[in-house]
Amino acid sequence: MSVRELVVLGTASQVPTRHRNHNGYLLRWDGEGILFDPGEGTQRQMLRAGVAAHDLNRICVTHFHGDHSLGLAGVIQRINLDRVPHEITAHYPRSGRRYFERLRYATVYRETVDLTEAPVDTDGDLAVTASYTLEARRLSHPVESYGYRLVEPDGRRMLPERLAAHGIAGPAVGRLQREGSVDGVSLADVSEVRRGQRFAFVMDTRLCDGVHALADGCDLLVIESTFLDEDATLAQDHGHLTAGQAADVARRAGVRHLVLTHFSQRYTDPTAFERQARAAGFDGELTVARDLLRVPIPKRS
Repeated sequence: MSVRELVVLGTASQVPTRHRNHNGYLLRWDGEGILFDPGEGTQRQMLRAGVAAHDLNRICVTHFHGDHSLGLAGVIQRINLDRVPHEITAHYPRSGRRYFERLRYATVYRETVDLTEAPVDTDGDLAVTASYTLEARRLSHPVESYGYRLVEPDGRRMLPERLAAHGIAGPAVGRLQREGSVDGVSLADVSEVRRGQRFAFVMDTRLCDGVHALADGCDLLVIESTFLDEDATLAQDHGHLTAGQAADVARRAGVRHLVLTHFSQRYTDPTAFERQARAAGFDGELTVARDLLRVPIPKRS
């Protein structure tokens, strides 16, 4: 059975705390695993969460501040140590290529894995597979930063009452799905569009067009809320969002499940982020992330 869930490996921002590791997030999407922003300590958090190097198919780095990328060295070496048998693709801002290379070759080890580098330098599609399209959008941060979004292709949902009305049953249903029509009955006559699921990952950024484009219509949105609303000036100055801003983005975008993360160490009460998100008018499912939490992609409506 296919699994679609977010595994939270770390939720701290610049400085890890006793209870929060640096960033790290694994998206399980059917048979693939996409690792986002592996900060320092990610390899150990993977072990604690039951995530193996063999689970990884892609690594997506939003930008090259340390809390989002220092774990690359350990993760890449573990991939090679475990001799992962399939190709792994790494996406990251092209302007940070020298940092990726330094982390990739931080120490001596034996390369055994086909790690493909696919840098990002513009908005648009990065990869198209049978189960998703991976997109990138430029964000607003002091260094070049991109957010990522997965969009499942739309499908079709068969409608039993319409099939019965047209006398379509048994093997004819499968033939109709394969060929598009049977005995003058088209697929559109007996089905409706099943909207593909959508996931977005938005880290360090001010409010900008890219944030809204990534969040649009998402079933699950993972978004930074480094600051509380009373520190909005600090957030703007340092290129970050507040809890209220993140929640307002989600509300406007029609997000079904909002996951807030990337919290400044200055705050000790995580419930304050939930209160401010609700005060901003977001009434969907809301999670204030904590390390090692698993968040399922919402079931289809």
